[in-house]
Amino acid sequence: MADRKINIFVEEICRVEGHGNIVLNATNGTIEELRLEITESPRFFEAMMLGRRWDEATHISCRICGICSIAHTTTSVRAIEDAFGIEPSEQTLALRKVAYHGEMIQSHVLHFYYLAAPDLLGVPSVFPLIQSHPAEVKRALRLKRLANDLCKVVVGRHLHPCAYLPGTLPRLPERAELEDVHARCVAARADMDAAVALFATLTLPDFERPCEALASWHPDEYGMYECQAIKSTKGDLTEKHDYRQKIREFVVQHSHAKHAETEHGSYMVGALARYRCNSDQLHPRAKEAAAALSLDAHLDNPYAITLAQVVETVHSFEEAIRWLEWALERDLEWEEWSVQPKAGRGVGVDEAPRGLLIHDYTFDGEGKLTAVNCVIPTNQNLNNVEHDFHALVPGIVQRPDEEIQLLLEMLVRAYDPCISCATHMLDVTIKR
Repeated sequence: MADRKINIFVEEICRVEGHGNIVLNATNGTIEELRLEITESPRFFEAMMLGRRWDEATHISCRICGICSIAHTTTSVRAIEDAFGIEPSEQTLALRKVAYHGEMIQSHVLHFYYLAAPDLLGVPSVFPLIQSHPAEVKRALRLKRLANDLCKVVVGRHLHPCAYLPGTLPRLPERAELEDVHARCVAARADMDAAVALFATLTLPDFERPCEALASWHPDEYGMYECQAIKSTKGDLTEKHDYRQKIREFVVQHSHAKHAETEHGSYMVGALARYRCNSDQLHPRAKEAAAALSLDAHLDNPYAITLAQVVETVHSFEEAIRWLEWALERDLEWEEWSVQPKAGRGVGVDEAPRGLLIHDYTFDGEGKLTAVNCVIPTNQNLNNVEHDFHALVPGIVQRPDEEIQLLLEMLVRAYDPCISCATHMLDVTIKR
């Protein structure tokens, strides 16, 4: 193809949260420009939190994201608990995990059914699936509603939870509420079996690029809510307070969100990263789902993030059932609650649906924030997406422009980016 020029500009990629563009310019197979531009306006959450009291921190930081607000709440609360030496009770942890897995389920279902499935089924959006796959669309709606109800029962609502505090939960669910969502979670096993069966029939784009993966790790359970250290597929563990020794954030000119790297370069976080780090700790039903989806054969294929989300949804349903049964086996009790703020630093590390999430707070003696750093999953993935771009395009550069564009868009969507979440900070230096 002599003198073939490719000029692809995707303005505001569809079916992702937030605003981002794809730029590809190439001549005769030589890439001249290839990048993912993050154009979402910066949102100054870290600056807004400075000088605020500890009891305001969580209510502000959970507004970083409407999709992952429980993940941000959880990580924020755990940073406060870490700073003040607070140990929540077994009851509080059990109920928190119900809400936490509820959010994991609703976010994953939103992505693999509404945002990713249309690509894999060859349609432009979820709306044609209402006619072609009505049972799947109804199933997605049913699963998502149940997941939201899991959150609401425990923390008052899913979006920006109001009943979630350091050391306690100021709301005790009614037994009838717990019995209702428990029964619905058990029934949802059939819906998840159907979801696994559907995605087992779909074909992923043929692409692989090995990269490092980071995820939360705990010796006793699959790294999601609990984090004892940050685990790398390179074989090392990083204590959470030392995360800056492993993760380096940096600024690029074409993005309002920072990029990140480790000593090995770009890396992946999210469902596939968690699977790569901790798959041996999955619930047996989730392991069966992974086998049905041949997930181990796609470990270096970022398009398989969607399959890993399906597997994790099976796992999260089983975890929700487990902790609901724990709560139903005993009489829940109101707990005495008090917080004594003190000067110090606290770090909370959890897994948001899109990956490793870190909140790092420093307090003065009155419990006011003097330093805040939030490390967001999407901004950690952005560097890796661009490296995937540069590995993918040379192998598809001779294909029609429309096919190249679709594969690039599908790759971005596979990471399930939360772009607004990532554009949380911008440093401005004025030189005169």
